[in-house]
Amino acid sequence: MIPEPLRAWAEGGRFETVQGHRVFLRDEGEGPTLLLLHGFPTCSLDFEAALPLLAAHRRVVVHDHLGFGLSDKPPSCSYSLFDQASVALDLWAALGIERASLLAHDYGTSVATEILARREAEGIGVELDSLVLCNGSVHIDLAKLTWPQLVLRDRWLGPLLARLSSRRFFGHRLRKTLADPAALTDADIAKLWAAGTHLDGKLRLPQISQYLHERREHAERWIGALCRLDLPTLVLWGRGDPVAVPAIAEALHSEIPGARLQWLDGLGHYPMVEGPETWAEAVLAFLDQPSS
Repeated sequence: MIPEPLRAWAEGGRFETVQGHRVFLRDEGEGPTLLLLHGFPTCSLDFEAALPLLAAHRRVVVHDHLGFGLSDKPPSCSYSLFDQASVALDLWAALGIERASLLAHDYGTSVATEILARREAEGIGVELDSLVLCNGSVHIDLAKLTWPQLVLRDRWLGPLLARLSSRRFFGHRLRKTLADPAALTDADIAKLWAAGTHLDGKLRLPQISQYLHERREHAERWIGALCRLDLPTLVLWGRGDPVAVPAIAEALHSEIPGARLQWLDGLGHYPMVEGPETWAEAVLAFLDQPSS
């Protein structure tokens, strides 16, 4: 049953069965396709305010990764970034998407780098025209991880913190990642909390948080794919991010051939939430360039 705060969001989307699991998605607009990959610990709702701005010019597809939002959250799932990449690719194939641009935020940037590594090695079934990377800790050694992130990845303490977490704690921690904490209203927090706790979602956080170990273990594979990337790329960064700090954006800009770096001043870790108009305008301006 869909939680009440999420009814309107759910009614605007639908479910697809992918690898035996129900995956929630929104598919809106017409024109060239833009694929969105959301972050942790939230869901596709991150793009709620920006989605209509993008969909006025593009077909936009965004889904909830397994373990997030309205998608299934099976207790036995590994929640590996490799598996999340496979789910995304299988979903896009089921939707008949053959060509698109890719935009990834936070956790989604690591899903995107695995997709790019597969594209380089074996092909992925969808032709990518361009890439946008937004406020993600791809360079995990440069990230300023929060203490809840560090605890959640611990196999003993993580489950305890997940069980004890509350909406108040969740909202407090999420707001601390923003340049302006008031950008997330109480209603926003209520929706995101409902999405996170749906289907016992908060109990999956320790499993999902193992992606932080994967970022270190597979850094050569994923960073290597970026260093050899042949796509027009925009590194679009909220400069006030206290977690995925500006040094990460600068590193990505220096290592991705021909990448463009654009700062979003006055915005933090969730620029699409804090300044949806500014963020969407920057995305569309990049996609409208002939090289993109």
